Amino acid sequence: MSSTAASPAVEVQLPSIPLAELAPCALFFGLLGTLVLFFVGAEQGAFSLSSGTLVHEFVHDGRHLLAFPCH
Repeated sequence: MSSTAASPAVEVQLPSIPLAELAPCALFFGLLGTLVLFFVGAEQGAFSLSSGTLVHEFVHDGRHLLAFPCH
């Protein structure tokens, strides 16, 4: 029979990040996500920001993938 000694448990301290430090990044990525969703879902419609069909053709497959109607 072989006996092995149990190794002592090691406590790991996880760093805590204050909410005030996360807020600017969360706001930036939230606005960026909203802008991306606008261009995929609503651009070339009633609230068009650009003329022509360049944006429409660029996000066309993404519209179908996300079930947005475009034609």
